[in-house]
Amino acid sequence: MTEKSPADNFPAGYEVPKVWTWDKGNGGQFANINRPIAGPTHDKDLPVGKHPLQLYSLATPNGVKVTIMLEELLAAGHTGAEYDAWLIRINDGDQFGSGFVDVNPNSKIPALMDRSTPEPTRVFESGAILLYLAEKFGAFLPSDHKARTEAINWLFWQMGSAPYLGGGFGHFYAYAPMHIQYAIDRFSMEVKRQLDVLDRHLADNRFMAGLDYSIADIAIWPWYGNLAQGKQYGESGTFLDVQSYRHVQRWTAEIAERPAVKRGRMVNRAFGEPSEQLHERHDASDFETKTQDKIAPDSATKA
Repeated sequence: MTEKSPADNFPAGYEVPKVWTWDKGNGGQFANINRPIAGPTHDKDLPVGKHPLQLYSLATPNGVKVTIMLEELLAAGHTGAEYDAWLIRINDGDQFGSGFVDVNPNSKIPALMDRSTPEPTRVFESGAILLYLAEKFGAFLPSDHKARTEAINWLFWQMGSAPYLGGGFGHFYAYAPMHIQYAIDRFSMEVKRQLDVLDRHLADNRFMAGLDYSIADIAIWPWYGNLAQGKQYGESGTFLDVQSYRHVQRWTAEIAERPAVKRGRMVNRAFGEPSEQLHERHDASDFETKTQDKIAPDSATKA
């Protein structure tokens, strides 16, 4: 008797080829920038501002992690954390410019250059940037061994879990060219399991590493806080019944009220309300004078 393949359980329609080939028409909303190869597509140098830290990013959840961290550092008095934030429009393929690829060979935002070191230091991957900044400034990472380890545990949890939320659930629920029940069910189940993990932990902890706010909270909040507030993927908050995770809701609401978090969410934002869009940030005063409602209302909605 011939052994059945798992694929035999699915409806007919797609026969898996022996060797995969790239169909440029696939990928749904992001087909114009998705590709199976790395490296630059064009020559383009990155701008450099006056501050020690140069950030190249967009206000996706991964980008927001870093701008929140930088604003929190400045709010805590770390003047060396002054930064220039340059907008990288990923839908236009800015991340494939040669200058950006030199900073992050993976062509993903955010990417950071620290020019305060003897030779400029590149830092890529949002979790790595948070850890780098926490260690550089001695902030938002507990010094106690147990609490420090707990913060790093949850930082790595977020880095491993968020792809199920963004690339899995978010893609198939909001961006895929068709709704596939199996895919949506699979990733909805996983995202709800993750929310339950957070909810159970936060039932006994004010913040992710205990009593103190840390890079673990800064990493997790832009993904799961946004989801819990119903600000991610359209009606996904209702679909996933996020209000039922009451400890996540408490944690989310507390962090959302932090002034540095409010500022961090605005930096490199090129969508949404014009008053909440600060395309570039070069000085603290930019929040008052250079949001899109003040400088370019007609172009504020360009993503």
